[in-house]
Amino acid sequence: MPLRLLLISDTHVPHRARTLPAQAWSAVENADVVFHAGDWVTAGLLDEFERRSRRLVAVFGNNDGPDLRSRLSEKVAVTLEGVRFAMVHETGPAKGREDRCDEVFPDADVLVFGHSHIPWDTTSARGLRLLNPGSPTDRRRQPVCTYMTAVVHDGRLLDVELVEVRKD
Repeated sequence: MPLRLLLISDTHVPHRARTLPAQAWSAVENADVVFHAGDWVTAGLLDEFERRSRRLVAVFGNNDGPDLRSRLSEKVAVTLEGVRFAMVHETGPAKGREDRCDEVFPDADVLVFGHSHIPWDTTSARGLRLLNPGSPTDRRRQPVCTYMTAVVHDGRLLDVELVEVRKD
């Protein structure tokens, strides 16, 4: 059965936004599995994601304090429909990222990461797909705020889409 995924990171609530945009909350509620790659900032946001998500896969980021670090891991791995996912907040500089991640995550098919707020979608030499959804609340040097959606079915990652957050 196909699973609808939401990939999101760097929400920074309430430091960069008071709350998640309504469009992003709708995506959370419509996804079968939500991946959050860290920088929540408050445990209250994690609580809300847990309440609204059918299934949440999450890690902490560099802006997350002890309350979040006590509940989340730095790295996580999960297999969905035969696709092996790994997630971490930070992967280091863009230069050499694919090779580094191939070494650090040898058993993953897909790596979800965050930190930079810069959307990223590449594939390493060995076939590891690296995905950074950007940020739905803090675009930094990007033209718009973003998150990603995808589908996983029969051992394949399909329909990866970078979604622009509309200004409400």
